[in-house]
Amino acid sequence: MGDVLAGFHAAWEFESDSVLIRYERGIRTPKLFQALGERRIPLAALAGVTLTPGRRGTVVLRAEPRPGADPLMEAADGQLKEGSDPYRLVLPAERATLAEYYADELRDRLTGTGPADRHLVAAPEPPLRFKAYDGKASFDGTAVRFRWSWTGASSEKWKAGDQSFPVGDLGGVEWRSPEVFEGHLRLLPREAGTASGAAAPPDQDPAAVVFGLGYGPVHESLPFAAAVLAAVRAAAPAPVAAVAAARRDPADIAERIRHLGELHRAGLVTDDEFSVKKAELLAEL
Repeated sequence: MGDVLAGFHAAWEFESDSVLIRYERGIRTPKLFQALGERRIPLAALAGVTLTPGRRGTVVLRAEPRPGADPLMEAADGQLKEGSDPYRLVLPAERATLAEYYADELRDRLTGTGPADRHLVAAPEPPLRFKAYDGKASFDGTAVRFRWSWTGASSEKWKAGDQSFPVGDLGGVEWRSPEVFEGHLRLLPREAGTASGAAAPPDQDPAAVVFGLGYGPVHESLPFAAAVLAAVRAAAPAPVAAVAAARRDPADIAERIRHLGELHRAGLVTDDEFSVKKAELLAEL
């Protein structure tokens, strides 16, 4: 098509076999978009296109990626907030007719269905790094390295020492958004397959770094996780995935609830936050 449709924070350029998304770098643009810069999305990576009413006189054009086609969305595992979804283009309502035209054009060109057997969208390129609460993480394309901080790292991590994980030894990535309680990034060993088994809590696991207020923000830690996941997938013919946290030992759950109660009594966690997190922990039993 070769046409450009500009919206808030991004512009989509429609080509014969892909959509090139260029993100703005303005002060109001989500930081994740600024970090991504631009992304080329092959039409083969898309399962569908929708156009829906938005907020305050807007419409939203959204491309739906096929499962497994984009390492960024695979690593995110549904945890991104709506405003940080890189597949959404928000437009003024008066451009709805034009947006519907492009939506129809895209739908007519889509051929892929179901999960993709490989990544079709390029991951952010290394080298990448970010600062977590308990250390610094870096990835040069061949290995992930964790260097522990003096103030944040647990005694278990200090005893284990700084860590280096060659991509060939990894089987997956577990990313939990820093915008939720107990956010972290954990590396899964190849022998563990796509399940983290009875892994230690992230603050005690030398294969994980934990997030916190101002540490491991989405725009730094998620592209990092996606790049590692893409490298792991490329190095292994067997499918790997970003996975959700495994169920924990009941004794560990009880200890976490006790610690949460202490934070609540100290006024560091609100009543609502305490109730929600306690329910989450109990659901892991």
